[in-house]
Amino acid sequence: MSSTVDQAKAKADQATVVAKEAAAKTQELAQTAKEDPKAAAQGFIHTPFMRAALPFINGGTAGMVATSCIQPIDMIKVRLQLAGEGTAGGPKPTPISVTREVIAQGKVLDLYTGLSAGLLRQAVYTTARLGFFDTFMKTLGARAEKNGRKITFYERAGSGLTAGGLAAMVGNPADLALIRMQSDGLKPKGERANYKSVVDALSRIAKSEGIGAWWAGAYPTVVRAMALNFGQLAFFSEAKSQLTDTSLSPRMQTLSASAIAGFFASFFSLPFDFVKTRLQKQSRGADGKLPYNGMVDCFQKVIRNEGPLRFYRGFSTYYVRIAPHAMITLIVADYLGFITK
Repeated sequence: MSSTVDQAKAKADQATVVAKEAAAKTQELAQTAKEDPKAAAQGFIHTPFMRAALPFINGGTAGMVATSCIQPIDMIKVRLQLAGEGTAGGPKPTPISVTREVIAQGKVLDLYTGLSAGLLRQAVYTTARLGFFDTFMKTLGARAEKNGRKITFYERAGSGLTAGGLAAMVGNPADLALIRMQSDGLKPKGERANYKSVVDALSRIAKSEGIGAWWAGAYPTVVRAMALNFGQLAFFSEAKSQLTDTSLSPRMQTLSASAIAGFFASFFSLPFDFVKTRLQKQSRGADGKLPYNGMVDCFQKVIRNEGPLRFYRGFSTYYVRIAPHAMITLIVADYLGFITK
């Protein structure tokens, strides 16, 4: 009994010592922060936890900045994809006509409908995509250096594809909410959901359709993300290699390669983006059935009823959205990486 009491007392004394040391350390950090805030901030940034978290934080921040700039273009792209659904002919809107229609129905700020969902998507999707990619590359880089070689193109491509697919799966609920909010204005006024925010949209979708509905269109979303990352990575690398011997400055080489990569990323991913939009926008009809049973069914019905070229409707708008978004994201992420290294 005495032995047990002694052990308990020893543990209590040890805990007291640890608590006092922690309190002293806290006071020391507080004093350092008070005397030299810059040094304290640098010290915090270089803690192991922050070094691991920074790629994710910087990536998400960069994506949110880019989305704030590109949101109106994304809004127009979604409206173009949903116009004339189910008919081979149907209306043939242009980016200008869609913009006029949106403004005529409300106000200029309606072009930013779904911005909260777009920002949430970037906070989740781009945070995960760039964070995973950076983490994968560091691991592969360490392994390659250990083996006395450089990282191969296939390893870079594999990292990009994997990071894009994982991030797309995690970010699908926010992407779904974004599509629902942007397409809501196409419905008759009496049928509109009039979502107040991304939280309101997700909660109402879960109540009426179940939590599983958050991952509607997840398959094409993941495939689209992988196709997008493949187009950006493979063609950016190839274009930059081909432009190395030209008279263009390094900055212009990077911008030109980004534009070329943006084209191929758009070309490969737009059909999947189109199907993703259709699947995420759909709702059950009076008979309780959904218009499409999945990605393959949607592809088949669009080809049969609307023609294969319908997948590329809004390509110019999609490209104008993809290329600047990628460039802004990379520039901001690079700058954030520079100031936090």
